[in-house]
Amino acid sequence: MKVSIIGAGNVGATCAQVLAYQQIADEVVLLDINEGYAEGKAMDIMQSANAIGFDTVVKGSTNDYKQTENSDVVVVTSGIPRKPGMTREELISTNVKIVETVIKSTLEHSPNAVLIIVTNPLDTITYAALKLSNLPKNRVIGMGNLLDSSRFKYFLSKKSNLPISELDAIVIGGHGDTTMIPLPNYSKYKGLPIQDFLTQQEIDEVVSETMVGGATLTKLLGTSAWYAPGASAAYMVDAILHDKKKLIPCAVLLEGEYDTNDVVVGVPCVIGKNGWEKIIELDLTDAEKEKFKSSVDAIREVNAQIPF
Repeated sequence: MKVSIIGAGNVGATCAQVLAYQQIADEVVLLDINEGYAEGKAMDIMQSANAIGFDTVVKGSTNDYKQTENSDVVVVTSGIPRKPGMTREELISTNVKIVETVIKSTLEHSPNAVLIIVTNPLDTITYAALKLSNLPKNRVIGMGNLLDSSRFKYFLSKKSNLPISELDAIVIGGHGDTTMIPLPNYSKYKGLPIQDFLTQQEIDEVVSETMVGGATLTKLLGTSAWYAPGASAAYMVDAILHDKKKLIPCAVLLEGEYDTNDVVVGVPCVIGKNGWEKIIELDLTDAEKEKFKSSVDAIREVNAQIPF
């Protein structure tokens, strides 16, 4: 099982590290345009094998896509990161061009790969990747909602003092500060509604914190986060490589689901060896449906800026 990660920055390297430490793949290739960067990251990860105890082989390469040949999954993290005060949407022009080159080069050597897109603005870049690649829609997936849902669980856990590993929570909609939609009605602790543990005011506070979760980290770190995004991408890779049929919120192309067409947006999907295999349509309230429509409209506005 082989995974290639295009972009050996913080997110890509963290993804490779998790894949290696958990022995999710047999081989991981890190690729970057900066001379020696991917090779150094790969070497550093491999030199932790003795201490951690893993057998996954991690390799690095400077822009040699031949090294990615026959990858089962390709994770695309390439692109300029978000800086403080910058929205994900401002990244679009540069990052679409970068991803276009990445996809063309990647598919030349791995035509059967499933693509996981991490580059922002995620919903729009995933849509562009789908159109540019001409791949079946199930083989191009945006990671963002899994990350947003993880952040939702974190804030729920922090507010309630309940263990994060035993919470269920989901975020749908766009991967943006104003377009994501945390769903408290689908938030559970061991099957019990989160409303049994938090007041409505506390839930509202958690929702607000979740929606600016990425911006909060960007402000603190001076750049985009990487541990949770990298781990989230690795989690999706695991579900695909090992055909786990996990229910994961992620950005996919809708063609009638949720009364929406021709837009990539976050919804819960069953993920397995073929990429996303089934979209789960949640029973949303009227208010949630309206928020979803607004999220889709906002994504369409950004999609209109795609330079092709």
